[in-house]
Amino acid sequence: MTRLIRSLSGTATSFNYPETGATGGGRLPAGYHHLHHVARIGRGRDAFETAGAAVTTWRMHRASGARVHSEAVRARPGVRVVISAGAGPVRFTAPCEVVWTAYEETRTGFAYGTLTGHPERGEESFVVDLHPDGSVWFTVTAFSRPAAWYTRLAGPLVPVLQRAYARRLGRALERIAAGR
Repeated sequence: MTRLIRSLSGTATSFNYPETGATGGGRLPAGYHHLHHVARIGRGRDAFETAGAAVTTWRMHRASGARVHSEAVRARPGVRVVISAGAGPVRFTAPCEVVWTAYEETRTGFAYGTLTGHPERGEESFVVDLHPDGSVWFTVTAFSRPAAWYTRLAGPLVPVLQRAYARRLGRALERIAAGR
């Protein structure tokens, strides 16, 4: 883990897109593919708190099968994280930095932005909300466009994979919130 973080700190020195923080509210920037995925993951304060903790401590990502190497146990602005996914020798690494966090009474989550070396340019947020009726919802909001030759080559396949990954995260979080 230490080697990857040193590598991240040494090679991924800045965000590779200018609209840092845009997933925090309002409109997503033009010129990017937009993703908005919402899933009901449970019911009640316990499910909300369990899911919120799983999102902000990287547990949700790990439960989906991704490898996570982070400078901190919990998401907070400025924390750098490397997410890697794939199988065998085909593994993609994605260096990111947490842009914003929300630790509120009925809303918990964070967003990270892509750093130099990430195969995409953009930002992605992961938020858990507790609605007044007691239902617990998970939302992934993202904007991205290719930053590497292979993501440009993959073209329209990339948004399909991103949507599938968002659904996978939702299913993992639903299991975690249910105590499974």
